[in-house]
Amino acid sequence: MSRYAVIGAGPSGLAAARALTARGIDLDGYEASHGVGGLWDIANPRSTMYESAHLISSRTTTEFAEFPMRSTVDYPGHRALLQYFRQYSDHFGLTEVFRFGTTVTRLEPRDGGWDVTSEGPDGTQTRWYAGAVLANGTLAEPNIPTFSGEFSGELLHTRSYRSASQLSGARVLVVGGGNSGCDIAVDAVHHAASVDMSVRRGYHFVPRYLFGRPSDTLNQGRPLPPRLKQAIDSRVLRAFTGDPVRFGFPTPDHRIYESHPVVNTAVLGHIGQGDLRVRPDIERFDGQTVRFRDGSSDDYDLVLLATGYRLDYPFVDREHLQWRGAAPRLFLHIFPASFNGLFVMGMVEASGIGWQGRYEQAELLASYLDAVETDPARAARFRQRVVGAPWPDLTGGYRYLGLDRMAYYVNKDAYRGAVRREVRGLASAVV
Repeated sequence: MSRYAVIGAGPSGLAAARALTARGIDLDGYEASHGVGGLWDIANPRSTMYESAHLISSRTTTEFAEFPMRSTVDYPGHRALLQYFRQYSDHFGLTEVFRFGTTVTRLEPRDGGWDVTSEGPDGTQTRWYAGAVLANGTLAEPNIPTFSGEFSGELLHTRSYRSASQLSGARVLVVGGGNSGCDIAVDAVHHAASVDMSVRRGYHFVPRYLFGRPSDTLNQGRPLPPRLKQAIDSRVLRAFTGDPVRFGFPTPDHRIYESHPVVNTAVLGHIGQGDLRVRPDIERFDGQTVRFRDGSSDDYDLVLLATGYRLDYPFVDREHLQWRGAAPRLFLHIFPASFNGLFVMGMVEASGIGWQGRYEQAELLASYLDAVETDPARAARFRQRVVGAPWPDLTGGYRYLGLDRMAYYVNKDAYRGAVRREVRGLASAVV
């Protein structure tokens, strides 16, 4: 039986390990940190977690279907989620398959498989595997924009933010109005001397609760056509939250769900109370003075960049993942068309896809690797279909913004439907 390497013990790595071991596929797991949990472990040196972080999707739409959370909280915090991943890993016997404190430094192709070089408690070692599953996450490498001029105060990315105590007494400018930016701005109003937010574009805001229920648990039946859903939901949200333009945000350049909505309406309340202000895009830095594109300016002690992250698989040359622009080009965001023995888990983003959607990715991978071992002809047919047929449309009819951070964004229903069809196809004797 072939053996595979799984790199990363966050939710996607655990999903991959669970699906592969359930099929009897041998693997070794590698995790640079001291335990499972990935970014949800705030003590993990690579974590981007902060003290106030909670799920922005609700528990029941996010959890693994075969292992529901024991918590009844709708939007658990990072400590509860770390406990959940530890319980999941222990329950399915995954903890013992990982080598913790072990960093993968290089992948090199050899003899139809991959040499995996790692550094850990036993020093530098290289082991050969039939393939490698890259599950090291999508939220670790900060996206740092370039600015004209130089800021002489403190300049941080949210990657380095842990607690609002870092902002105490400071005049703070948060750059970016996505979910993390709004979370941190809300943190800051209770500790900072003043808080402003600089935003380049408008956003759609979704409250955590609608009609007394977590908002993402509504409309869980058959998906509505995109334009109808956008029209209905926009009207409902406008009734609950008002027009964000009234609070100083620019008019969105996209319809709702064509970019990830902001699941934080507390920020609107703080703007309405005068606790923070919305400012335009930055034109340049001039010492501690920030000059904005509308001609206004102000002085700040700390600029916090809530500007997101970029994909990074630093241990393998890009040519092996067939990068195109900001992301690898992979069938269903998993398989390079070359079928070179590399597979990616978790490189998918969608409103409401949850960890179950990522587990379904892992089930498809496990089904393929099982076919490689037990029915090579069936595996070959799958590869031929991937190479020879048009790839499925994963947008669900939505026109996503053409931004780097949207390069691996999908519609959850279109994506999960496509993955499930391929799983059924691999399970069939005839394709």
